[in-house]
Amino acid sequence: MSQPATVADVAAVAGVSRQTVSNALNRPEVVRPDTLDRVRSAIETLGYRPHASARRLRTRQSSTLGVRLEPVHGISGAVLDRFLHALVEHADARGMRILLFTARDVDDELTHIERLVEGSDVDGFVLTSTFHGDPRPGWLADRDVPFVLFGRPWGQSAERAEVLPWVDVDGRAGLRAATAHLLEAGHRRIGFLGWPSPSGQGDERRHGWQDALAAAGLPDQVQLVCEDDVSAATEVVTRAVADGAAVDAVVCASDTLALGARFALGPDVPVVGYDDTPVAEALGISSVEQPLGDAAAAALDLLMGTGRSVLPAPTGHRLLEPTVVWRP
Repeated sequence: MSQPATVADVAAVAGVSRQTVSNALNRPEVVRPDTLDRVRSAIETLGYRPHASARRLRTRQSSTLGVRLEPVHGISGAVLDRFLHALVEHADARGMRILLFTARDVDDELTHIERLVEGSDVDGFVLTSTFHGDPRPGWLADRDVPFVLFGRPWGQSAERAEVLPWVDVDGRAGLRAATAHLLEAGHRRIGFLGWPSPSGQGDERRHGWQDALAAAGLPDQVQLVCEDDVSAATEVVTRAVADGAAVDAVVCASDTLALGARFALGPDVPVVGYDDTPVAEALGISSVEQPLGDAAAAALDLLMGTGRSVLPAPTGHRLLEPTVVWRP
């Protein structure tokens, strides 16, 4: 078996010094474009892989991002699983690793985050499941720890929200499109089933439903709320119909709620969920699909820019468009 290529091998093939190869790997911005092209071509030809441990010692970076693995069960848990899978794939392509850790609640999560920061175990964090009053962005920002949110900084002051880095999917646009499609199909009594307010994502999705009805000159009469539970959703919709709430279609804040609505209304009343989980696909329920792969890539773009190391203070945001998946 041949020996793996070394920095010296790359330097010889590219016709440059070993220091130039090191700069091309770690500080490409200081290398002339034509020289950088030669070095990268040599790396590809030789199949050279930088020694990760040596690079970490040299740069004092761990090449690792921390992410909490949340104990999310049921239908909605598939969404975070898909995002994490995409995040690991995109991070690996950038030479980064993902460190998953568990926590009982947000206070326990902050305890874990503090330990990881103090031990220099990670270069930054990807925070998921943002919510009103979320203390994590402020804690990290006050300590200049790089991070990015998957989800908007709900409830933060306008000044802070402007500088926090986040990636989100436009749930308002998704539910607006779903409702508009149902209106075009002739439905006029379209109800909404969502979560109790305040809920950043839930409220945005409800606003999308309201936008479409308002554009059609229709009232948003049937608003139902419950926790994200199939049995609770079935009960709420069944009770509303028994009390005289007439609906000829329902849009929902999640596939979990959509499944409950389908049980309550039967297959003849169109129901649209959100997240396009395997359950929705298996049962033929239309749903709004989030571009989770794009969201993971965008999160890393904000944290790392075009390089291979975490930026000192990432800023900016990306709001991605979802797609409504229609099923007969």
